[in-house]
Amino acid sequence: MSFTLGERAIPSSLTYAEVRPLLRWVYAWMFLGLMVTAAVAFLANTNEALIQLRSNPGVVFGSVFAQLALVVGISWGIRRLSPGVAASLFMLYAALNGFVFSMLLLYFEVGSVFAAFGTTAVLFGAMSVVGYTTEMDLTKLGGYLFMALIGLVLAMIVNLFLGSGPLEYIISIIGVLIFTGLTAYDTQKLKQMAADPALQADGATVARLSIIGALTLYLDFINLFLFLLRLMGAGRD
Repeated sequence: MSFTLGERAIPSSLTYAEVRPLLRWVYAWMFLGLMVTAAVAFLANTNEALIQLRSNPGVVFGSVFAQLALVVGISWGIRRLSPGVAASLFMLYAALNGFVFSMLLLYFEVGSVFAAFGTTAVLFGAMSVVGYTTEMDLTKLGGYLFMALIGLVLAMIVNLFLGSGPLEYIISIIGVLIFTGLTAYDTQKLKQMAADPALQADGATVARLSIIGALTLYLDFINLFLFLLRLMGAGRD
């Protein structure tokens, strides 16, 4: 859920003025991405043309594949992409997410979706504050969380075949814990990168980092929301 630009010796006590320019754009792009996702999800459940399009399995699977390709493409190609192209690809990814996630409203009560979203916003905001303000180095925690994430993905694959309700519940709890921790870890890493004078001196680099940083936090938010929805969601009758 993060990007690698190498380890740098960054002071732990950073002023808000030092990190404000990059982080302001990171959160602006992230919230714009969430708004695009929500808008497309709403339209996909109210627009007849989009409803018909979503009923085509090929379109749905193609959208999921395109999502994966976009995440990989943005993450690996961020150094070579222009800021405009990177931003466009991120918005396209957010729109595809909204299209795919619109199907959640078919299986969960609207109240459950809003409750999960509200809880996600509170948890995400709290852990962002923790990641921004803590003096503790979260690098080791990030390593443990990534290993746990790999195990979680494997458990989810296994449960596709087992169909175990209790295991599904445990997976959801662990998923919430992992992405709660990753939110703090990624926020701290972005804060450290934002204070690097070498990065701040190049406007294009700042623009690219704001996009990849927004994608990182966007993924933390979305995954946290999905696991909370699985825990809290009440299915439609």
